[in-house]
Amino acid sequence: MPDSAATRAYARLLADSFARVVGRDLIPGQAGMDAATLTATLRDLPHPVVSHGTEVDPVFRYANTAALHLWEMDWDRFTRLPSRLSAETEPDIQGDRARLLAAALTKVWVGDYQGIRISATGRRFMIRDTVLWTVTDAQGTRHGQAALIGRVEPLG
Repeated sequence: MPDSAATRAYARLLADSFARVVGRDLIPGQAGMDAATLTATLRDLPHPVVSHGTEVDPVFRYANTAALHLWEMDWDRFTRLPSRLSAETEPDIQGDRARLLAAALTKVWVGDYQGIRISATGRRFMIRDTVLWTVTDAQGTRHGQAALIGRVEPLG
């Protein structure tokens, strides 16, 4: 993950948006953290955190280290991946994913999502206890959606 002003600003946006929308801190004590500390703490969280943008076919724009390991990709490859390709392309799986994303837009966040995902090497896994939220700034402008993955179970 690059250590840039843009990455630090986006890490702050993710953390602040989560707190505003979900009602609890993504990172304990985040409000008092400087940008570099918050970015490093989010990067090193043991739970995967991912986010995609607002494109018609949204592309990932953030993944912490746990997420990069889970999907078996580096930052450059992951942040060029359309988020729909993080799941298998079977119509049922894509349909479930699309319904969840739509629900999170309407409800602003969903607290107990689960779904099947696939890594770059084809390894399948179930994500559970996942919080999906709409990433917004303090003015309410939507910047995308993000997920905090609570638990991962390998599949077959």
